[in-house]
Order: sequence, then C-alpha cells, then structure tokens
Amino acid sequence: MEFRIAADELKKALYRAQGIVERKTTMPILANVLVNATKGGITVTAFDLDIGIVSEHPAEVIKPGAVTLSAKYVFDIVQNLPDAQVTLKKLANNYVDISSGSAHFKIVGMAAEEYPKLPKEESAPLVQVGGNTLLEMIKKTQFAISSDETRYILNGVFFEPQPSGKVRMVATDGHRLSLIERELTGDFKLKSGVIIPRKGLMELKRLLDEAPDAECHLGFAENSALFKKPGLTMVMRLIDGQFPEYQRVIPKEGEKVVLVPKVRFLEGLKRIALLSADKSNAVRIGLEENKLVITASNPDLGEARDVVELAYRGNDITVGFNARYLTDVLAVTDTDEVSFELGDEHSPGVLHAPGDRTFTAVVMPMRV
Repeated sequence: MEFRIAADELKKALYRAQGIVERKTTMPILANVLVNATKGGITVTAFDLDIGIVSEHPAEVIKPGAVTLSAKYVFDIVQNLPDAQVTLKKLANNYVDISSGSAHFKIVGMAAEEYPKLPKEESAPLVQVGGNTLLEMIKKTQFAISSDETRYILNGVFFEPQPSGKVRMVATDGHRLSLIERELTGDFKLKSGVIIPRKGLMELKRLLDEAPDAECHLGFAENSALFKKPGLTMVMRLIDGQFPEYQRVIPKEGEKVVLVPKVRFLEGLKRIALLSADKSNAVRIGLEENKLVITASNPDLGEARDVVELAYRGNDITVGFNARYLTDVLAVTDTDEVSFELGDEHSPGVLHAPGDRTFTAVVMPMRV
C-alpha cells in the first residue's frame, strides 16, 4: 500500500475518529483506524463495536492496500507535519512509513484483516433530513441525558416520529427533562421511538457541526441507526429498552406564569449560584409582585440575592432549584424572553418560548 494525500484531508479523517476509538480497551486494535487505499481514493474507518465511521477522501493511490494505525499518534503526527502533502507507505510486518517534506516516521501498525467488521446497513430506509434542524434538536436535549450507567435507558435521547410528520426528541435524567419537536418529513418506518445513545449522539453532533448545510440522510434498522452525508457513513447501535412515559412528567400550564428576560435571568442565576451550597447548585427562586428574586445561602460563605424585574401579580411563592439545570436550558433558548411556569413549592418548573411549547424543559424542585 502506498498513497499521497493532502495533510489537511488526512487530518480531517483522523479528527473524526478521535471520539470513537477506544484508548483503554482489552482489544488494542480498537485504538486504531483502518486505512484502506483503492483506485478511487482512501477510506478511514473507526469502530468501537458500537459506533463506526467510514470517511472517504481523495488521494493519489500508487499501490492499493490496507493497514490499521494508531488513531491518536498518527493524528498528532499529521497535525505537526512540515509540508502540505504526506505520503504513507506500508512496509513489511505492517510497519508504515509516513513522510512529509523533511520529516519521516516509521509507525507500528496492525493487520487490516484483524479489524472488526461494521454491521450491515442495507435494511435501513434513509430519510433526507435538514442538518441544521437535527443539530438544533441535539443541542436542545443533550444536556438532560443521564450519566447514571445503572439507568441505561436514560443514557441517550428518545427519537420519536409523530403522526403529524414531525419528530420529537426527549432526554431526561430523572431530575430534569428536555423535549423538542421539529419538522423532519419522511417515513422512518419506525413502529415506535428508538433510543440513540449519548456517545453516538455526540459524534453525530460533531459531524453535523462540520457542515450543517450538507445533504444528510438518517435511517434506522432493527437495532442500529445509520447516518450518511457526502463522503461519510456512520452506523451505531441503539439502546435496547423501553423509554419511560415522559408525557406524565410534563405538567399542564402552571398556576403562575411569568415572562423572564433570558439573558438577565441567566446572568442572575450564574451570580447567585456562586454562593450555593456544595455541588447541589441550590438556589431559591421567589416570585413577588413584579419581581423574580434569586437567593442562595451557604453556612461557610454567606448569602446572595439578585432581583429580576418583570410583570407579576399573584401570591408570593419560593421554590428551590438546581441552578445549573436552569442555566443549561437558558443557554440553548433562542428567544429574548422565556416563559417560566410554576405551580407550588413541590411542583416542577417549566420553561419554554413564549406561546411555543415545541421546545419545553421541565426541572424538578429541590429542598433548599
């Protein structure tokens, strides 16, 4: 195997692999990428047995062939090459010579035949989706995914096509929930929703971030998801399980509804949370006549208070919340104002855009 390729092109392929390859693994080959050179160019494959990416790149192929190389070390090398072009040549015993300008490296590789095969993908009916829309849906749900491995069905986002032709994505960790519904027309041929795992979702987000306007296709087979865009294919295993009945958690419209300036609310929460106790980020949100009051107290540090002016008439109420759960929502909200709904001190808080519940977040209260 021997080929010449633009260093930036190889760097792009290896960058895509960084989040997938396993550094600490009982199978050393999973820390590698499979580099396959054919007459049409090269493909670089990264696979951790759950998520796989095949990236296609133009190259001048002198001799076809394949080998696997360390994803991390070759990426570090390519980032520091002196020339815009790089040549890779396979030597005896799966060693690979990497040369660019005055620099030469001789890297230990492993046989291509030992690299695990990606799952077959033919059975997934592909639907063209808007990259920007899918990216928005991921950004507005990812923060609510649970990191508790014992509740594995919550370690991903629930992807649920609606009868209206829209798609709903939902994430919850038991303390908060985020739901977004957007137009993704096309028949995914799903009997019910599927759970996309966190790691796969983060890699999908990285690929969409590269070029959100590129033509994208998404499809689902029995237990896997398939994503394609020009020059790239991604396949991932889905989480097998039943997502909880999330509709039960979303309250009907709260008794007390206020419109809060988003940036002002976000800044106030960040300020006051500096004095919240321990790791709980606990703050009190109080509604009084024409103002929202954010307070926190810490026996070791003292107290903090900030007042946000707004229109409110009604009974005073104070509810405890984890400030980070609120700031996570506000950070991805697009509107200048946010509708904040409260029931009583034991009821969850609900945040959404004024008059629009297609993106809704629910945050459970806490004792403060």
